[in-house]
Amino acid sequence: MSSTRERRITKELNDIHNDKDNSGVSAAPIDISNLTHLKGTFPGPPDTPYAGGTFQVDIIIPDMYPFKSPIMKFDTKIWHPNVSSVTGAICLDTLGSGWSPVGTIKMALISLRMLLESPNPKDPQDAEVARMLMDSPDEFAQKAHDWAVKFAGAPRRDTPTHNYEQAKSAEKKKDDPKRLQGYHRDLVDRFVVMGFDIDAVVEAFNFVGIDRNGGDDYELEEAYMGDITARLLGEQ
Repeated sequence: MSSTRERRITKELNDIHNDKDNSGVSAAPIDISNLTHLKGTFPGPPDTPYAGGTFQVDIIIPDMYPFKSPIMKFDTKIWHPNVSSVTGAICLDTLGSGWSPVGTIKMALISLRMLLESPNPKDPQDAEVARMLMDSPDEFAQKAHDWAVKFAGAPRRDTPTHNYEQAKSAEKKKDDPKRLQGYHRDLVDRFVVMGFDIDAVVEAFNFVGIDRNGGDDYELEEAYMGDITARLLGEQ
């Protein structure tokens, strides 16, 4: 008889398969008899140096899943401040302290794809890459593109597109309290650390009908967490 964890993984894999055209991510077991070791893939986001490449991720499902996050690392070598250029280890809150039991393998893979769109050099896995992004964004974009061509099969572009010069202005915008619409920042940031934009999170809160609680922080019920995540993933 299959365990609760195995049934959940099977359900998640079926959902990933059925939603592949919409979500852009895929995952499958290496060996059909072992659902705890998967390989995931997703395309490099458009308008980034990674566009057109295909990135593979190794996924280990721990015994305590879904109460502990999947263990993920990039198989595909990538030049990115939040991914080790040597081991493929990933620095992302969604796969650590920001994980919630309502999270899914699909959500984690989408968060990785979003990480390629919005790297965070202030919390790096690879300090050398982070310094290049902050000091020389054009040089960073070119090297990230070169690696995407070499290791991920991306088509060569003479000038890879990127918006990394906008990082500082984006940080200023992030600090605007008006964007929170009365919600406590920590409440919003529980979803922002998954890779979602503040405005999208607040819109999801409004759609689901989350109580502002007078601007104070509080723990959301799991049902609400699931509804918000579904909205953010375009499933509602």
